Amino acid sequence: MIGSDGLAARTQASPLNAAALFWSEGLHKRFGGVQAVRDITLSVRHGEVFAIIGPNGAGKSTLLNLMSGVYQPDAGRMAFDGAELVGLPAHKRARLGLARTFQKIRLFKRLSVLGNVLAAFHIHHEIPPWQYVIHGTAFARDQERCRAEALKLLDFVGLEARAPVLAASLSYGEQRMLELARALATAPRLLMLDEPAAGLNAAEVDRLLERIRLLREGGMTIVVVEHNMDLVMQIADRVIVMDYGQYLFEGPPAEAQRNAAVIAAYLGA
Repeated sequence: MIGSDGLAARTQASPLNAAALFWSEGLHKRFGGVQAVRDITLSVRHGEVFAIIGPNGAGKSTLLNLMSGVYQPDAGRMAFDGAELVGLPAHKRARLGLARTFQKIRLFKRLSVLGNVLAAFHIHHEIPPWQYVIHGTAFARDQERCRAEALKLLDFVGLEARAPVLAASLSYGEQRMLELARALATAPRLLMLDEPAAGLNAAEVDRLLERIRLLREGGMTIVVVEHNMDLVMQIADRVIVMDYGQYLFEGPPAEAQRNAAVIAAYLGA
């Protein structure tokens, strides 16, 4: 892992990292004989919505797994707000302010809707460790604070009325929104959404779009991996297009739609 002084020097020397909250250089990830990610370099600026798109099997979710710490790269560098990420596990990245949702929903199905959101507050508890054993005033105060904030998040995603029910009883679209609320409970500075619109109907997609817009207006930086191109065109400031694990295009969404190489990748030309 690169020392902080060395990282700072290399960061300042690279124009790629100017105004970037997250950046990577030369990321590679192989699974056996499959090169899932090959030499991917990108930067995500403060306060923007950055989309990662491409056909099935392009390596999009693998790239998000590298960014969030689910996987470690075989080669390359990553940093978040000046902190080196390579070698850092996912739970430590969460403490830095990176949060994500998953393509396949990963809720605690036997916990209540409220309980799922409360579970995500563990990295921000404000009580001494001994109060977990002997519950005192500080413990009660912290629990009440977390509960109030969790209910606000559930209200934000339209699930406050469903707070006491089991997560397993929610519709698919509601589970998607609960996963978003749980990710937000970690107070992220960079929110990564993996196929957030997958399986949603038109009304649910519109609701998701509005939530993402509100988060961006609040200053949150968001990375979206998404197949729904209409959603991407409406919310993304910039996109990177991948194909067979490699860089294909980066720029505004409207330019991506007109790019011949991008069209060929999606249509199989």
